Amino acid sequence: MKITAEQELSLIMEMLTQLGVPDEDASIVAEVTLDADLKGFSSHGLGRFPQYIKGISAGNIKPKSEITVEKDNPATALINGNHGFGHVVTYRAMEMAMEKAQKTGIGMVGVHNSNHFGVAGYYSDMAIMEDLIGIVIANTEPAVAPIGGKEPILGTNPLAIGIPSGSHYVSVDMATSASARGKLLEAERRGEMIPENVALDAEGNPTIDPCEALKGSILPFGAHKGYALAFMIEIMAGPLVSASYGKAVTGTANPEVACTKGDLIAAIDPSKFVDMDDFKSEVDDFIAEVKATPNVFIPGDMEVMNVKRHQEEGIPLDDNLAIQLREITSKLGIDAADIIGA
Repeated sequence: MKITAEQELSLIMEMLTQLGVPDEDASIVAEVTLDADLKGFSSHGLGRFPQYIKGISAGNIKPKSEITVEKDNPATALINGNHGFGHVVTYRAMEMAMEKAQKTGIGMVGVHNSNHFGVAGYYSDMAIMEDLIGIVIANTEPAVAPIGGKEPILGTNPLAIGIPSGSHYVSVDMATSASARGKLLEAERRGEMIPENVALDAEGNPTIDPCEALKGSILPFGAHKGYALAFMIEIMAGPLVSASYGKAVTGTANPEVACTKGDLIAAIDPSKFVDMDDFKSEVDDFIAEVKATPNVFIPGDMEVMNVKRHQEEGIPLDDNLAIQLREITSKLGIDAADIIGA
């Protein structure tokens, strides 16, 4: 089945309101979730909502986000999310980073005691819309084994970078693993196999079974290169921001325990380096050079295509997710039959 963007927003807002989430916070969570589904990152969209509901029920996600600023300097800050919705905490962190960047040229905000924040590219997009470069990194609970090992120690550790342009959407949003953990969870829910060369089972053998992969480990992308990048992110989103690291990171996939991961949110103002119009013009010139060969894509093109298609054709909703959402709405006393069926 498929739902429209408007139906998804309405459904999320109604669920969150029933759970005691303030309207402003609920709107942020809904927009970030929809952004993921429109861009094609369904593993980080509505499919994550059953996890969030469990997190609220377990007391590990606080319906009302109350952020504490623990350190504040002209270009940097450290904030405590106090276990609020990761979407809201990260949104506020990027707002702080952008404000600092517009004053000093760069703003960096470290986050701890937050939660899963959906799709990282939403927050780098916030910077793009203010003619800033946005960078988002985070660590996650262990899913990736170091090269040569089989025990998960590193997270999937996503990286998002968005760059303002006069003509194109320029954005990369990726895990440093061969697959995001959410895609394995999604494959498990749908009863589908995963591609080869993505994961190992608990014995360190290659597997295409998502259930066995979730018991084992996900491979880093690009072998040692992805591993090295994940390793560095683990430190910058862990010790640097007073968050956990390695095997001590919990709660990004298992909502039954508190989330201990960290995030590092950054914004850069190109106008503090060069003329802004010149910068965007040269970015566009580079894009034109890359695209001079037919059928060449740049980072962000696939998301633009997916957004257009999903806006026109609707957002896919698999049967098992629809069943889960019906159970949630039924418990909350919400009549959503017109959106997800009876």
